[in-house]
Amino acid sequence: MRPLTRAEIAAHPLFPTIEKQIAEHLIAIHLRTPRLSRLKASHRKWLMTHSLFALSLQRRDDDPLSGLTATRFVEIVMKLGAASRNTATAFLAELVAYKFLRDVPDVPDRRVRVLETTEAAYEAMKSWFIGHMACLDRLDGGEREALALADPRLFRIAQPMAAAHLVEDPIWRDPPDSIGHFLWSDLGGMVLHDLIVRLPGLPGPADRIDVGRLSLPELGEVYMISATNLKRMFKKAETEGLLGWDLPRRRGSLWLSRNFVNDYFQWQSAKFAALEQAFHHATVELGINLPTSSSRPLPADQPGLPALTAGKPSSIA
Repeated sequence: MRPLTRAEIAAHPLFPTIEKQIAEHLIAIHLRTPRLSRLKASHRKWLMTHSLFALSLQRRDDDPLSGLTATRFVEIVMKLGAASRNTATAFLAELVAYKFLRDVPDVPDRRVRVLETTEAAYEAMKSWFIGHMACLDRLDGGEREALALADPRLFRIAQPMAAAHLVEDPIWRDPPDSIGHFLWSDLGGMVLHDLIVRLPGLPGPADRIDVGRLSLPELGEVYMISATNLKRMFKKAETEGLLGWDLPRRRGSLWLSRNFVNDYFQWQSAKFAALEQAFHHATVELGINLPTSSSRPLPADQPGLPALTAGKPSSIA
């Protein structure tokens, strides 16, 4: 079975369905481990977290100085322009303090601090990966999830490759302005997941999609976001006509513009495509033979938003 392309993923009639599925999965991870989730809840922290995790997985038993070190991590962050040197260093210290990273014992060179992820961090990232594999399976009837659960090496090989691709991919690294002001804010990504979960199964053809009642105070309580930050995120989107309420003073039902949803889906398709390519590369490296065609029929089409066509996100600011 060949890997799905980004265009095929974005155009698949079930892509909106798997977007809702992965949003629910990531919200569940957040609710189980809110402290860990907060450390990757902005796009800047996402880029840093996946970079350091990839470094940690690249550690080799025959090289005690390989893997995640503060120097390597800061160099990557600086190269990406994701954060300043001080911010990157403080981020590492925060992960150590919260016991998501720990020192590797018996490093021969005391001048080098080698770190590794703890079990809690590893399992959370693995759950993130497995959740995306399950979603991709729904598109072609594949067995990525089952294979990854049966052979942990697939995750250990694929995650660093996908992370390396995504942090260098301008489409993923620099999300469109329509969703960027959410993503660059702490926990703004969780807010977007929450909005996607609310999408109806059968929206009409109008440019506005009704997602039902949404209370900002309740949303802030669930994701532990201050009222000030939450209002700032929504105010910018409202001003630009990306979303709004059908009654004054943010009462009644919330609507999302189709451009807003399309931009988010197009951006997300880059992530799914990178994970798809990385998974297939890992199977080749491990000599795992995948079936040449789907081993079970594709699920019947389910109600959902119209599938997207691959291309650049809309230019809405």
